[in-house]
Amino acid sequence: MSKANAESLSLLLFTLRSGKLMAINLLKVSEIIPCPALTRLPDSHPHVRGIATLRGASLSVIDLSRAIGERPLEDPSGGCLIVTDVSRSRQGLHVQAVSRIIHCRSTDILPPPHASGGRSFITGVTQVDGALVQVLDIEKVIHGIAPPRPEPASKDLTFEQAELLAQARILVVDDSQVALQQSVLALRSLGVECQTARSAKDAMMCLLDLQGTAQEINIVVSDIEMPVMDGYALTRTLRESVDFNQLYILLHTSLDSAMNSRRADEAGADAVLTKFSSPELTECLIRAARAVSSKP
Repeated sequence: MSKANAESLSLLLFTLRSGKLMAINLLKVSEIIPCPALTRLPDSHPHVRGIATLRGASLSVIDLSRAIGERPLEDPSGGCLIVTDVSRSRQGLHVQAVSRIIHCRSTDILPPPHASGGRSFITGVTQVDGALVQVLDIEKVIHGIAPPRPEPASKDLTFEQAELLAQARILVVDDSQVALQQSVLALRSLGVECQTARSAKDAMMCLLDLQGTAQEINIVVSDIEMPVMDGYALTRTLRESVDFNQLYILLHTSLDSAMNSRRADEAGADAVLTKFSSPELTECLIRAARAVSSKP
């Protein structure tokens, strides 16, 4: 994908005690405020510093340093909060300082080094003025503190719905292992097995490998935020391909889907859904399977 066709991206840069630069997608940030007085709740998770009251509403405040295994801030009452809105939940991230906002292309974000390992809390890296910037995996941070409660995938499926889903051959694409696992478990609860990929490149390889076989993919469920090639670019690439332009594409994002529906439509996606609701994902997949079954 050429840089001219890459999606633009705005990142908020911030630091913890170590001073190294970290980043979060600006679309996930609702505001930045000085760290307010916090109320500590008994039996709360050790990585939750307390509860803040923001315009009459309670806000859980995460000690981001502890949550990702860094040294605690020198001044626990200092710093600031990055208030985030991710996957249908709001929380405050307590950080040392906010640096600035930068604008880049999705192609500027590279996968994290292999040496970072599976316990890493970053989803990508980039360079800013010669300095390495690590992109935070906020979904993994939140999942480690408050894993989602088991949720029934949907009401009992009708015979027709079960038959439709039985014909679905689904590829789930997500660079976040936590989000990928959530989707796979939701599908398995429906009796649906799926293929998985951790990047757009791996997704294309999977599609090519299965093309012409009994497992040929007919539905792609893809994250939007991914290094190198994001979900919008993957969608456009598939729509421009003679072999894959008829695939049903659902963009499944931790961002507010209402904010992304226009861009998803422009890219050629069939639908967009905010993570993570098993019942809503089930309904989307039933619609996808019905659409696929009606194609000649």
